[in-house]
Amino acid sequence: MTLLAPPPIPRAAGSLPFLGHAVQLVRDNLGFVASLRSRYGPLVEITLQPGTRTVIVQDPDLIRSMLTDLGPSLDKGRFFEKMGQLLGESVVTAVGQEHVRRRRQLQPAFARPEIARYVDTMRTETETAVDTWTPGRRLDVREAMVKLSLDMLAKTVFSGSLDEATFRRLRDDLSVVMNGVGARVMLPDWAERIPLPLNRRFDAARDAVRATIDQAVAELQNSGLDSGDMLSLLLHATDEETGLPLTGQQIGSEVLTLAVAGTETTASVLSWALYEITRDRGIEEAVLEELDTVLADRPVTFDDLPRLPYLERVVRETLRLHHTGWLVTRRTVTPTRIGDRTVPAGTELAYCQHALHRDPRLFPEPFAFTPDRWLDETQAGAFTPGAFLPFGAGRHKCIGDRFALTELMTALATIVRRTRFEIRPHQRVRPVARATVRPSTLLMSTHPRGRGGDRG
Repeated sequence: MTLLAPPPIPRAAGSLPFLGHAVQLVRDNLGFVASLRSRYGPLVEITLQPGTRTVIVQDPDLIRSMLTDLGPSLDKGRFFEKMGQLLGESVVTAVGQEHVRRRRQLQPAFARPEIARYVDTMRTETETAVDTWTPGRRLDVREAMVKLSLDMLAKTVFSGSLDEATFRRLRDDLSVVMNGVGARVMLPDWAERIPLPLNRRFDAARDAVRATIDQAVAELQNSGLDSGDMLSLLLHATDEETGLPLTGQQIGSEVLTLAVAGTETTASVLSWALYEITRDRGIEEAVLEELDTVLADRPVTFDDLPRLPYLERVVRETLRLHHTGWLVTRRTVTPTRIGDRTVPAGTELAYCQHALHRDPRLFPEPFAFTPDRWLDETQAGAFTPGAFLPFGAGRHKCIGDRFALTELMTALATIVRRTRFEIRPHQRVRPVARATVRPSTLLMSTHPRGRGGDRG
């Protein structure tokens, strides 16, 4: 009896010569990728770049396998390759043994004791931001969260290494880089060589950020001091095999990539969390009651975070419904079997966390914001591990996951206790995919809460 070979991987409709599926992606990238889950099977092919083959992996078990079992046989693919070209080689963009070495060098900067030290800085920057919001006036929440995220990251990384004027300049330049990197990654390579104002602005801002970081590294090296910030930790990190420290250029690439990858995602998640808390009075009441019970009148500390399970579920549900990742790529280096198919070397494999986390086959009522879906008894027996990947999985799982969760919990606990938001009825806030998935314009008015985080 002859076994039949599996049918070829289906190709998504609508591909055009030279453009592939670029038109659909430019018009509505999230809608296009989400439609693939309902129209095709576990694997579907699209064209992102002329001459390349991209296979979207849509089954959670296959995604998990791609990130864990197949990890050693894959490199990081176009998205991370372009990130490396734009921002420099870092732990996020490195592959193979270079990635392993970088990760081991950087791990101490993201260890629990260091993250615990960062909480005071995170909370102070959040309190400072809240103090600048005019009561009763509408606030562009996403822009405010971008500024806050940049402030928290920059003060954590450079707390003792930059004067105030240089810090403000760095924050402005990082904002330009963050807003431009998504288009650079997804558009054809030739597009970034067109001498347009936006390309010149991006290049100038990126070069300015590198120059600022390089100068801070050089000054700290020459001083021989330990400033107690992350930059100082990176400066003293060594390769466990060679004993060699990171070079100034390597540190610059790590900080720049961390800034772009971390602040944009943090800002978006904070914005969505505040939006959902504001829309549902019951959720807001539950968050405030937990904060009042645990904290009373004192500020949040690192040791408090494990004692805030409801707030943690709010963050987790935000990462599910409003995940910031819309296309994560890997590339095969040899013919690779995934499921019952084999794809040739050089094939781009990709998955979309945003679409995965909204699949009704995996999450009942996927568009409902329901923090209690994460109670153990609710999810028991019904949860597929590969269905929820807020920080990826496998050897390339986000190195800053604990840092990010600490930052989110600290900022939300501080903001919600001090500020009550109001949103206009029927305001439509939709997800928009750039480098990450972010909310479209989100305007809410702010009102100070009284002592004890009053509910009024």
